[in-house]
Amino acid sequence: MNRKIVLAIGGSSGSIYAKLLMEKLSQIKDLTVGVVMSDNAIVNWEIEIGPFDASVYPFTFYKKNDFMAPFASGSAKYETMIICPSSMGLLARIAGGISNDLTTRAADVILKERRKLIIVPREAPYNLIHLKNMTALTQAGAIVCPATPSFYSKPKSLEEICNTVVDRVLDLAGIDISTYRWGEESN
Repeated sequence: MNRKIVLAIGGSSGSIYAKLLMEKLSQIKDLTVGVVMSDNAIVNWEIEIGPFDASVYPFTFYKKNDFMAPFASGSAKYETMIICPSSMGLLARIAGGISNDLTTRAADVILKERRKLIIVPREAPYNLIHLKNMTALTQAGAIVCPATPSFYSKPKSLEEICNTVVDRVLDLAGIDISTYRWGEESN
């Protein structure tokens, strides 16, 4: 059965999370991935990683205002949306029900259809407004998974550290992956 996932890449720092996530998603069989990136996502990617080239990924990329994208409607049955990384501004617009671009519209669709929305905020510290917005999204059914790495797997590189977050996101999305599991032998 072909699964359908929306990946939105927001404009906060943390492009490495999106890059690693796309690399892992590209290895999954029977998976359709639609990607939408904000303008700042591309700017940050180029600052943090280097030139962005969509052609290296087996996904369909949509413009940020393409409301004809399939996942702009619940009838397309995209079952999961991951926003990684997410700025607090993007998170706030979704929490406020503001659907002013494809990312916020798709998040609204996922929530109204009672499907899985995983938001990976990459900002710290949090103020009370951030916390209230995260609470509102959690109450609406979203999963807020901050880009907070873990270290019990003893990561040895920046990619391994960031993969502790990416692997957690993939677990939350219900995608089977091989990764470090607490209490089990290391991979």
